[in-house]
Amino acid sequence: MAETSYNNNNNGSPISNLAQDHLSTVLLCLPIDSVLSFAMTCKRFRSLASSDALWESICRRDWGPKSVEAFKSSNQYHVLPWMRLYKHLCQLDSVTCHTLSDPDGGFLLPNPRASHSLNFVSDCLVLFGRHLDDSWVAYIGNDFRRMLTWHKVSSGTLSGRFGHTCIVVGDYLVIFGGINDRGNRHNDTWVGEVACHENLGVTLSWKLLDVGSIAPPPRGAHAACCIDNRRVVIHGGMGFHGVRLGDTWVLELSENYCFGSWHEVVSHPSPAARSGHSLTYIGGNRSVLFGGRGLGYEVLNDVWFLDVSASSLKWVQILYDFQNIPGGVTLPRVGHSATLILGGLLLIYGGEDTYRHRKDDFWVLDTNAVQSTSMQQAILNTKRVSRNMWKRLKAEGYKPKCQSFHRACADYSGRFLYVFGGMVDGIVHPAESYGLRFDGELLLVDLIPWL
Repeated sequence: MAETSYNNNNNGSPISNLAQDHLSTVLLCLPIDSVLSFAMTCKRFRSLASSDALWESICRRDWGPKSVEAFKSSNQYHVLPWMRLYKHLCQLDSVTCHTLSDPDGGFLLPNPRASHSLNFVSDCLVLFGRHLDDSWVAYIGNDFRRMLTWHKVSSGTLSGRFGHTCIVVGDYLVIFGGINDRGNRHNDTWVGEVACHENLGVTLSWKLLDVGSIAPPPRGAHAACCIDNRRVVIHGGMGFHGVRLGDTWVLELSENYCFGSWHEVVSHPSPAARSGHSLTYIGGNRSVLFGGRGLGYEVLNDVWFLDVSASSLKWVQILYDFQNIPGGVTLPRVGHSATLILGGLLLIYGGEDTYRHRKDDFWVLDTNAVQSTSMQQAILNTKRVSRNMWKRLKAEGYKPKCQSFHRACADYSGRFLYVFGGMVDGIVHPAESYGLRFDGELLLVDLIPWL
């Protein structure tokens, strides 16, 4: 009836006289529910609101142009309705897992490890750390599903460590801190660069960053992320004598990445001291902190947004009741991974609980559900936020192990997630001297298996 009524007055409606490109501009200003409702008004608007060009623009708006362009440039990309892709990710309920480890042992592979780093930069996977002072690089390019050939490369003067952070800043890697075999904490900052040569193959070079006389206290098991092309933020970790820290520091990098400066950010309120948590940039001015182990050795499940503006950084806690979420009692964890994936979702995998029971579950934290509401409303309406922000996903295909202190990273588009290593149970690899067992498997997680 509404459609018929609208059509009878179509000639008298100002919006019906707008050119199609102007209507598309209007639709791009609307939330998705309004776009879909608009499509129901008449045949002309239904065609426009369902057009592939409009939905590609919506994907660019909500996911960022870099993710869309990276997705389109992949050789896994096929012509597909962007509307279907958008709806699939909004309704995401499962992921498909594959193993990329060599079953025949015919290739040189990184040794099993945990609390290392794994990053995707310059079309390569870069792995570094644990007790080994080695770096490994595997070129991927656009073929994300193939078996990888790892190359061991020199770490130069960068010493072996674990529990460090290594994040991508532009085309570079930035390492801070970590713990060596003797239990000593570091507070040095390094910059790494991957280069591909016709004759030399893939190389990785590290240089110590000059940060002057001010730096965060030494630590390991902290969390870090890049908040723009020139700034890195770290939070928490374990300092001297195993004391957990709750401070927040920002690194300002020079344009040529040759030097930088650290300064501490003090904000009230702010997350409690912790280690083994995650801090992930989610676009715009926001990063998300989740979980970790607190001062009393308890495992946490709190969620904090770090709001960054040109003049200040502010922590905002997002309150929710995990008792209202199906399976939410399993949410508290430490040693998990939290990775931004296609669709603006935060994919959380693995970790362990207070009793060191390791997990193999996947969760999506929908930051869009929180960001669409003002912070004050989110705090007041915790039941609605709880229902909308968390969802547990099914894992199909290859069954992943229960593991913690593994590392994960996504390709440029966010469609594929790579997971390597971690602490595991029941593995035949020789145990470390203090009883820990490490994994050396590379796992590929695909969000869109039907492509």
